[in-house]
Amino acid sequence: MKRIVILISGRGSNMQALLEANLPCRIAAVISNRADAQGLEIARMHGIPVAVIPHNNYPDRAAFDAALAEIIDSYATDLVVLAGFMRILTANFVERYRGRLINIHPSLLPAYPGIDTHQRALQAGTRIHGCTVHFVTPDLDHGPIIIQAAVPVLRDDTPQSLSARVLCEEHRIYPQAVRWLCRNQVWLDEIGRVASDRLEQPGAALISPGLE
Repeated sequence: MKRIVILISGRGSNMQALLEANLPCRIAAVISNRADAQGLEIARMHGIPVAVIPHNNYPDRAAFDAALAEIIDSYATDLVVLAGFMRILTANFVERYRGRLINIHPSLLPAYPGIDTHQRALQAGTRIHGCTVHFVTPDLDHGPIIIQAAVPVLRDDTPQSLSARVLCEEHRIYPQAVRWLCRNQVWLDEIGRVASDRLEQPGAALISPGLE
């Protein structure tokens, strides 16, 4: 059974969805760069070991990432799952966990990488929005796509209402992606593409609310 470490910085709603999804893996630990992250208490309530590595205790990103990698490796980790981890990771860290580091982003990548995705989608008049689970690469929010989910953008949407609708889909597809990875049904191949034994078009799976 694979061992997973989840990294968070805040409330941990995607982390909670993973903890409650009955995944075929062991959640070895939840790690945060913030001692006040609300998700830490949720993890404790589920009996998951937690650790805090304050990023402002380190002189630069490289030093923080080295400390983070050391504790991740102490759990004999097979998969590192970013669930609202608000740190840009160095290329060395990302390469260390190549094919074992995934993230969920609140847009249909490659559209709207970075922050404020819902506001930007509304400002652009986007009709379809959503979320993406992808392998992490040194190129921020541009890693190979594992699965996406789409939602309609409604005429009276605000960034908050659109965010809430997208978050429901995040909670649905992130456990699915982790489940595939734990069962070795999806992986990153030698040339950096998503490969699979179950998807007709690996890396391009798009699902809509209510569909599997």
